[in-house]
This record gives sequence, C-alpha cells and structure tokens, in this order.
Amino acid sequence: MSATVKPVLRILGIDPGLRITGFGLIEKTGNHLAYLASGCIRTDIRDSLPGRLGTIYACLCELLAQHRPDQAAVEIVFVNVNPQSTLLLGQARGAAITALVASGLEVAEYTALQVKQAVVGNGHADKVQVQHMVRRLLSLSADPRPDAADALACAIAHAHAGQGFGQLASSGLHVRNGRLRVARENKR
Repeated sequence: MSATVKPVLRILGIDPGLRITGFGLIEKTGNHLAYLASGCIRTDIRDSLPGRLGTIYACLCELLAQHRPDQAAVEIVFVNVNPQSTLLLGQARGAAITALVASGLEVAEYTALQVKQAVVGNGHADKVQVQHMVRRLLSLSADPRPDAADALACAIAHAHAGQGFGQLASSGLHVRNGRLRVARENKR
C-alpha cells in the first residue's frame, strides 16, 4: 500500500481598505487549516491617493514574493451610504487585485456575507464573532486584530469553497475564471 500524499495549498486572503488593508495567509492540507501569517498594511493619510494605492501595491508585492501563495481571495466591496468612500475603497481593492494578478495568481472574490456564512455560519455575524471563530478554526492563542481576522476569514472561506463549489452551484452561485459569481438563468 502506498500512502496518499495530500496536496498543500497556501491561500492568501485580503480585506482591502485605503487606510488599512488586512492580509491573512493560511495553509490547507486535506481538510486541515493552519495559520501562517497575518497583519495589516497601513497607508499614511497625509500621502496622496496615488501614493497610498502605491503603498498597498508595493507591500502586497513584497508579501507575495516572501510567502508565495498558491491562491488568493479578496473580499468584494460593499456599497455604503457615502459614494466617495465606496469609490476610494474600490480603488484600494483594485490596487490589491492588481498586485495579485501581476504575480500570476487567480483571484477569487467573496462578499462579506459569504465569508461570514462560511466562517461563522451566520452571514450577519459581527466582527467579534468572526475574530473568535478565526481564532478557533486556526487554533490561535488570541483573537487576531479585526482587519487581519477579516482577511484570514476570507482565506478560510476560500479553502471551504474549494470543497463545496458543487453545493454553491445549487444555491445559484458558481465559479468562473476563478471568481465566484451569481448564476444567470437562461430564458429561451
């Protein structure tokens, strides 16, 4: 009998933000998840917008070169009351995705609702619940900081989604080109 070698997959989760971009790196071996690294990229609010976007891009490129993840997952921007804030958040997200794609990674995208559902089991969980579940799922000694916890949660959601994309399809979601999408019905 030969032993089956389980593939090891490094997944980088990103919680984009113009002021703080969280990142979280996990390793998936079979059904086991292990914590590798997490933290925050902080931009200086005194810098110009292009300078801040450049900081996000450069720091992520450095992180990617150091840790060499196999896959990446990014939280999808939600639309909030202030259109200017939404636009700025979208630009920060764009800088992060550009760094990931420039390094050759396919990018999966998940809404906050999908991430919370995958990690906590409740799409409307609060940040404290997400932090606590990330701590438990990755056997950490303490709750991670909120932005890092959200990024780790995004990576965990992606790790779980890889096992259950068939189940997602039956719920009206599917993956195309490495991205999670809402399925459209053909009306003929």
